Amino acid sequence: MASPWHASFISADGASHAGDPARYFRREFTTRPGLVRATLVVSGLGIVVPYVNGEQVGDEVLAPGWTSYRHRIGARAHDVTASLTAGANAVGAIVGEGWAVGRVGWEGKRHHWADRPALFLELKLEYEDGAEFIVSDAQFRVGEGAVRSNGIYDGEEFDARRLPAGWSLAGFDDAQWPAAQPFDWPTDVVEVDAAPPIRRIEEIAPVRIRTTAPGRAIVDFGQNLAGWVRLTVSGEAGRTITLRFAELLTLDGELETDTNRSAAATDRYTLRSESEETWEPAFTFHGFQYVEIDGWPGDVTADALRAIVVHSDMRRTGWFEASDPLVSRLHDNAVWSMRSNFVGVPTDCPQRDERLGWTGDINVFGPTAGLLHDVRAVLGSWLKDVAAEQKAKGYVPWVVPDILSTPSSPTAIWSDVAVSLPWTLYQEYGDLEILRQSYDSMAAFVRQVEGQLDETGLWSSGFQFGDWLDPDAPYDDPAGGRTDRHLVASAYLCRITRELADSATLLGHDADAAHFDTLAHRTREAFRREYVSESGRVMNESATAYALAICFGILDESQRAKAGDRLADLVAKAGFRIATGFAGTPYVTEALSSTGHLEEAYLLLMQKQSPSFLYPVTMGATTTWERWDSLLPDGTLKGRGMTSLNHYALGAVVEWLYSTVGGIGRIEPGYRSVLIHPRPGGGLTSARAAHDTVQGRIEVAWRVEGETVSLDITVPDGVDAEVILPLHPDGHREKVTAGEHTWTYVVEGLGRRAAHTLDTPIGALAEDRTLWYAVAAVLEKNFPGMSLDPSPPEASSMSLATLLGYIPTVPEGVEEELRSALAAPPVH
Repeated sequence: MASPWHASFISADGASHAGDPARYFRREFTTRPGLVRATLVVSGLGIVVPYVNGEQVGDEVLAPGWTSYRHRIGARAHDVTASLTAGANAVGAIVGEGWAVGRVGWEGKRHHWADRPALFLELKLEYEDGAEFIVSDAQFRVGEGAVRSNGIYDGEEFDARRLPAGWSLAGFDDAQWPAAQPFDWPTDVVEVDAAPPIRRIEEIAPVRIRTTAPGRAIVDFGQNLAGWVRLTVSGEAGRTITLRFAELLTLDGELETDTNRSAAATDRYTLRSESEETWEPAFTFHGFQYVEIDGWPGDVTADALRAIVVHSDMRRTGWFEASDPLVSRLHDNAVWSMRSNFVGVPTDCPQRDERLGWTGDINVFGPTAGLLHDVRAVLGSWLKDVAAEQKAKGYVPWVVPDILSTPSSPTAIWSDVAVSLPWTLYQEYGDLEILRQSYDSMAAFVRQVEGQLDETGLWSSGFQFGDWLDPDAPYDDPAGGRTDRHLVASAYLCRITRELADSATLLGHDADAAHFDTLAHRTREAFRREYVSESGRVMNESATAYALAICFGILDESQRAKAGDRLADLVAKAGFRIATGFAGTPYVTEALSSTGHLEEAYLLLMQKQSPSFLYPVTMGATTTWERWDSLLPDGTLKGRGMTSLNHYALGAVVEWLYSTVGGIGRIEPGYRSVLIHPRPGGGLTSARAAHDTVQGRIEVAWRVEGETVSLDITVPDGVDAEVILPLHPDGHREKVTAGEHTWTYVVEGLGRRAAHTLDTPIGALAEDRTLWYAVAAVLEKNFPGMSLDPSPPEASSMSLATLLGYIPTVPEGVEEELRSALAAPPVH
């Protein structure tokens, strides 16, 4: 394909090495009078910061972002007309190593795409009589400056004394700078606006500063985030200030850097003069809450530092809050983890020597991501890279852009992002073009897996990640959870074949629709034959196995009821602690609530003991953790190596907060029709959810005060809504159109519970899951190891008083604790 560009890529001579200075490129040119418009298009291999006549151009950072550079390189067009003057002008750019050149991945490899930073620049000067082009070519000269070293993982070193004054102005003496060299890279892969820009989104002031020695302090910004620190300082020339970043402190208050692994995460700034200087890095970013500052002249003060929050510029679209601040914080933690991991591409974590576009993470989190932010542009761009890598390599890589040293075999959840993420985006935005652009990639992946099925139609061979990070998996084997890996794979195959068949139908690919519909039926029947009993029990008897079978439409209606009962029993026997990983977590609460077990779903949500949704919140987490129990109760890391405190995948439960707690349910793609059905529980007395859909904002707010229930909703124009009033004794339904609507009604008996005493049979207590859980918690606390299964006949007919009578020594106060548990009000 012919290139639409006049420019080519240029670089300095020779390959780069770790610790090399960034490259400074410059060229002077002359503009004639009568300039109508000047447009600068800039990109490169590495991170590019452009300048015109001494001023930085644009507010984008970490440009051009991270794409599969061999197939697509992003560029940005800037109107720089006002920056030019008739006569002599200068254009330039500082280019650091970035993702394209520097170390990326835990294997420590560099040069995944290029062996040196390269610049692409095209300045179009439009006059009434035609256009002229100033382009990156051998007329540019290359030098060094203040950026002495830079790397995504290790940080930036900036020596302000070595800043070449006026280097991007006309008249600068660049005689000692050699001419730029051509760099062999196709220009037809350069795309303007390939992905949304990465920008500085927010500034956060320190919440605590602890001085540990003269010139040394530990700074706490109160929030785990992705970005860097801007400092303002005065001191003697030549003084170097060092900033080290971490997510956590040790128990003695020092930086805990183990979650960074080999990433140095260190910035250094050397002062130029005695006057006040302000600096922030441009060629790195960090995941952090805490910063150790060393070498500061005098005392470190809060007004001298700001944490700069950096991520792809996405519009916020989802808000949620509940009467329990822990639940609200659970939601906010997922928001912050998403923000921290959408720096160019959807990554796993922002702090360690990884930060890769893992396909499994965004696949499970995709529906939640679409609720929280408008992700059409950023994920649409990333899906183009998925398809391009897949077409070139013959498989969907586990990370995109792909830097892995070995090929990725087809796997559920990870590779099938090629199918499920476009389907998720179509459901959220209702735009068939999303499916149309991804369809070839979707179909190619399913055909590849179809060729690997066994004779029964099961995906029963090959590597699988399974229910990754199931809390019962061995620490050193995150894929070794309790659910059979190929059960997980075959369940997800049931889902994606149905998604693909429906996509083909919507797009009018009739032959494909018939083929994939047949395949969907075949894989469903194969799963049922292999893993499901006639009554609805699912092999493995794990929460994940039941959740997938229920939510993926694999079971008949009669089987769903049985499976829901079994799932509820399993969740209860686990003490309502979480027992799912990547595969099951997005679905376990929905599987419970959709099969008549709302109470159990809330008990699972509200559990605070590890492992649970709220345990990290009780430990002060401000983001979602990679593992359910990344920190032990004493605040120390549970293990080393793979323990990030900023991973969004397990925050996928937030989708259920919107759909069930908040009550915003999508009936048609793009929210053309919706179901408003909040389902209170868990002791929550109120909740509010708002979502900016493509149709407009939908808001739902409910409150329970005594026996009075109120519901307020807002429906945007063009949307039909069916409303089911929460807790209404008659299950009242009505249809409403656009506007604000309010209901207030009394539910007699709300908040009352039948009287129970220590003489009530345990079986009767266990009929109320919430009540029995409160009783069981008292027993577990006082009698560790006691069997708490109330289902056997001998246990069911026994009373608590009788049970206590069998125990030789009953601690003082146990009976009073049990009476308090029995007297607690119901949770709706």
